[in-house]
Amino acid sequence: MREYLLVLFCTAAVTYLLTGPVRKFAIAAGAMPPVRARDVHREPTPRLGGIAMFGGLCAGILVASQLDNLSKVFSQGTDIRALLSGAGIMWLLGVLDDKWGVDALVKLGGQMIAAGVMVWQGVTVITLPVPGVGPVAVSPTQGMVISVVLVVVMVNAVNFIDGLDGLAGGMVCIAAIAFFLYSYRLWYGYTISDAAPAVLFSVLLIGMCMGFLAHNMHPARIFMGDSGSMMLGLMLAVAAISITGRVDPDLITSELGSQTATVHALVPIYIPLLLPLTVIALPLADLLLAVVRRTWAGQSPFAADKRHLHHRLLQVGHSHSRAVLIMYFWAALIAFGTVAFSVTNTGRTVVLTLAGLCLVGLVVLLTPRFRPRAPRAVQAFVPPRYRRRPVRRTAAAPVAESTGSTEGPELTAESAGRTSSEPMAELSAEDKRLLGGVPKGSSAATGRGHGNGRGRWER
Repeated sequence: MREYLLVLFCTAAVTYLLTGPVRKFAIAAGAMPPVRARDVHREPTPRLGGIAMFGGLCAGILVASQLDNLSKVFSQGTDIRALLSGAGIMWLLGVLDDKWGVDALVKLGGQMIAAGVMVWQGVTVITLPVPGVGPVAVSPTQGMVISVVLVVVMVNAVNFIDGLDGLAGGMVCIAAIAFFLYSYRLWYGYTISDAAPAVLFSVLLIGMCMGFLAHNMHPARIFMGDSGSMMLGLMLAVAAISITGRVDPDLITSELGSQTATVHALVPIYIPLLLPLTVIALPLADLLLAVVRRTWAGQSPFAADKRHLHHRLLQVGHSHSRAVLIMYFWAALIAFGTVAFSVTNTGRTVVLTLAGLCLVGLVVLLTPRFRPRAPRAVQAFVPPRYRRRPVRRTAAAPVAESTGSTEGPELTAESAGRTSSEPMAELSAEDKRLLGGVPKGSSAATGRGHGNGRGRWER
């Protein structure tokens, strides 16, 4: 575990330190397109954040190759080389799109090429575990098709949710943490060495996202762009492919002693690709809804619009930060709920807990204008929108305080009129007659009087 933490820290640190220079380079290179009608941000923001993330990936792999336990992953398979080649192609395609723009069909072709290069180097689905049947072998052609489709779907799902500051990076980080917990349990708990590459890929993903999120949270100083979002989707797909079909259920059956316990322990493995699909269930749902919506309207499935899930959260009244946190909550609920169900032996407890959290999430989702106010003792440590606003006193407030009144500073129209008329009751009839002759309003400004005082004012 210490070696994984070291790789995570190095990846996050390099990504964080490179993001600042990359931001300056993006501004100088002109990779800062104007704000479009479908964009949420209001000021032009540089892209190319994927350059810093790719640098963090290379640094993390370099550190892992020098560690005793993790170096075995490099010598026992070709997963690392396949990851670097596929991520490099995807990253280069994203950089070109961030700077000059790439046609949607050309981008789709590049994604398929990157997936094909990884499949050619051995990252492919070999078997599909089917409940009640066991591992079902697939032909090389079928495995290639399944792997390429999975990569393309993952890449575009992550790319679709990259619409708010910190949304894509945070959701991929949550997915990577959930996948790390499950794959590490298979590798360390059941001594399945085939799960080691997935553990390393998850750690690299977590480090890249954490290092970049420090610059990408609202208000974002830089965007990851397609060079970052497509690379994250590809890495998540590679982690899923590297573990699917390589785990032998008989190894866990010998550890647990019964086939029933094995099926329960391998819920995310027995159902093909369940775990990697559940950890990005929201992006996938957004992707499917967008394709259906655009196709139904006679548009291209790749046509951009402003009707994604995060856009709808803003339209119903949620703030930018709250919309991102809501998406975080539901992503974590689905991902960690799946992992918890595969770990615990009491599925009822997990279901009841998830139901209670779903209720809390629905309440927050349906109350967009509710803003809790923090106690006065902690107001210095919370964002300004959660602080209690000071009471504003009107001009009549000092009068109320001087008279010893215990009422609030606000005065009604009736009380204001009564206060202004009380001094007139103390005047004599002669004083009232003299005050009545004093010109008011525009007459006073022009020097024209009324009544008995006209001669004095004209003189």
